[in-house]
Amino acid sequence: MALRSWLDIDPSSGFGLENLPFGIFSTNANPKPRVGVAVGSFILDMARLSTHARFPTVFPLLADHPAVLYASSLNAFAALGRTVHRAVRSALQAVLAADTPHGALLRDDAAMRAAALIRSDAAAVTMHLPVAVGDYTDFYAGFHHAFHIGTMVRGPEQALQQNYLNLPVAYHGRASSIVVSGTPIRRPMGQILDSPAQKLQTQSKATEAVPITALSRRLDFELELGCIIGAGNAHGENIGVADAEDHIFGYVLLNDWSARDIQTWEYVPLGPFNSKNFATSISAWVVLADALEPFRTEALTVQAKPECQPYLREKKTKTVFNILLEVELTTR
Repeated sequence: MALRSWLDIDPSSGFGLENLPFGIFSTNANPKPRVGVAVGSFILDMARLSTHARFPTVFPLLADHPAVLYASSLNAFAALGRTVHRAVRSALQAVLAADTPHGALLRDDAAMRAAALIRSDAAAVTMHLPVAVGDYTDFYAGFHHAFHIGTMVRGPEQALQQNYLNLPVAYHGRASSIVVSGTPIRRPMGQILDSPAQKLQTQSKATEAVPITALSRRLDFELELGCIIGAGNAHGENIGVADAEDHIFGYVLLNDWSARDIQTWEYVPLGPFNSKNFATSISAWVVLADALEPFRTEALTVQAKPECQPYLREKKTKTVFNILLEVELTTR
């Protein structure tokens, strides 16, 4: 049953009290990027809300960290850790609930409502990259996905590389080209093979292939889930698999743009480079980790031979989320 709010929230908005994702926004009236929370068709300006005299009482764990709500990224808030995130999310639900015990903070304060609740669809609102990305790792996750892709390239007998079931397969992407959703993407230029015959030659006689330099003709998209790490670790210190989830701040939708024709020619022997470093789009809103907890489900069990090393063995069984992701293409 959906949580009820005193604020008029369209059930189809996806931004009910069960969600409350965080992002960075600015307005024409106040062009400084700052922290906001999506609720229905509104953005709750957390920086403005924090100026209320009752704010420290309702959000005691933020009382000593007021600057995190005025920051131009969510990094400082994310670094406070999951205990703080959980408490802030719970307090927000209480403030916005139909039977809120904190009516004086927002519901019953007309001036604060007018200042802190901003229509998210207003032309005067700009969404920004929610986090400053210092590092970006792209994991080749999903057994069925990896098997089908491997079958297309190498056939079913050699679909998966020998190490796939024994360690996390990933590569480091380019953090500097991560952009917020809605940012225009420029079609990349690079070396491609111009004919099907040349593509066949690359399988056995790469030296005979003659590439050309051209705009990519096979620009592809990928629907992925991005995981934002909040509290980190000191250099050289490991995070155990049992503790890893405590370091997760939240999740974003992610589009790993890929130039497949450039990738075909360049990926041997070290993997993709220019074909995947030109742009990665992420959603403006970060869904906090706790918001996805109700959707946990059993993970696919695949027996690795040999068995995974002890440091990778997960005792929990509900380690994935049962959520539906869809893509719609609009042509013009």
